[in-house]
Amino acid sequence: MKRLPLLFFAPIVFLATASAQLDDSSKELAHDIFKQLIEINTTDSVGNVTTASEAMARRFRDAGFPENDIYIGGPNDRKKNLVVRLHGSAKLKPVLLIGHLDVVEARREDWTTDPFQFVEKDGYFYGRGTQDMKDEDAIMVATMIRFKEEGFVPDRDVILALTADEEGGNSNGVDWLLKNKRDLVNAELVLNADDLTVWSEHGKVLEVDVVASEKIYSDYELLVTDSGGHSSIPKPQNPIYELSQALIRLQQYKFPVELSDVTRAYYEQRAQSETGQRAADIRGLLSNPPDQAAVDRLSRDVIDNATLRTTCVATRLNAGHANNALPQRAEAIVNCRILPGHTKVETRETLMRAIADPAVAVHYVSNAFNSSDTPPSTPVFTPQPLRSDVLDSVKKVSQQMWPGVPVIPTMAEGASDGIYTSAAGIPTYLVAGVGIDRSDDREHGRDERVGVQSFYRGLEFWYQFLKTFAGRE
Repeated sequence: MKRLPLLFFAPIVFLATASAQLDDSSKELAHDIFKQLIEINTTDSVGNVTTASEAMARRFRDAGFPENDIYIGGPNDRKKNLVVRLHGSAKLKPVLLIGHLDVVEARREDWTTDPFQFVEKDGYFYGRGTQDMKDEDAIMVATMIRFKEEGFVPDRDVILALTADEEGGNSNGVDWLLKNKRDLVNAELVLNADDLTVWSEHGKVLEVDVVASEKIYSDYELLVTDSGGHSSIPKPQNPIYELSQALIRLQQYKFPVELSDVTRAYYEQRAQSETGQRAADIRGLLSNPPDQAAVDRLSRDVIDNATLRTTCVATRLNAGHANNALPQRAEAIVNCRILPGHTKVETRETLMRAIADPAVAVHYVSNAFNSSDTPPSTPVFTPQPLRSDVLDSVKKVSQQMWPGVPVIPTMAEGASDGIYTSAAGIPTYLVAGVGIDRSDDREHGRDERVGVQSFYRGLEFWYQFLKTFAGRE
């Protein structure tokens, strides 16, 4: 899960302070871990997450982590997760770090390099997972090992869970751990590195985000059926026409605008950096009651629209069975991204009211078109409050590394494994340190890559941030 930012202020030149300098051994360790992870295929089709988990477990053992602080387990031989604990003084409750080891599929013929070979060229590291998210996995592993080697004892236990099936598959590791090994991952809060939160332009850092809220992902099937017949004798009932009319009504429907503590804070910060009509519209949005004309203008922007409300959009369509026959069936898939505080069942009911046609059935899609009226598992959580300790720690380190760059709380329009931890009652925040140019977001795409220097700056960011947040700094 990643998101693109809204950037409306002038670029800020990247400046690294002396505190952000890495020693060669730390860089070498992170580089070697990164390379090792990229070259382990962890796709759902033919890959093996267990191999990656076991490789990282060996590194932790070699670094002096005792066996009883390392756990490997999962629902099957290919999808085992790794959990490692660094013990603190217990002055504060534990923090859980999560990151997924699996990656999306990648075909060699689509790439200019082998996607499962770690290639360095032209100032970049190439390979599947270099942006999403084996770079951050390597950084978290290297940071935990670095803490151990330094003898650092934080004020709280730091738990790292590297897991399976965030990108796909049926064995999501975070969900499995929460249901089967809750004692190993129970924590006061979660820090999830699965996002692009440091944004740059030509290597100049512009913005650091703290993702404090996520939407819920859900698919629905719209279905119309009929007895059909010969196309030479049309009749009033036609599933294609009825479904088309339902989709038009859905297109015209807008879910209500809602601001949580997170999105309100996001727009309050934006109001300080914007100018002209956009600045006025944001102030109109924040007024009580909101200025509807301002809301309408902001909603024309696709990012603002997705930030302000639940969105549902048709993504697939299938109808008819022969050119010379009346259709017996027409179906569409509608993908929804639901604001926190609302359920998948509630959203289905809203879709039915918006469509307003009893001939159009609306089913929840659980997996690969296996549909039912009620989802088998529905993570539900209310919007979580902004934690000042998380935000302040990010601000402190960001100002050391990138003076003057704004730190902005945001809501992700997509979803990550944070939906499971949040639903389990553990506040979850997405924080990462690897900067990506907004024009070079290649996650899930061909020739995925990350800048060499960006990776090392992200390594130092995460080390400084986690040390600050975990205590004794």
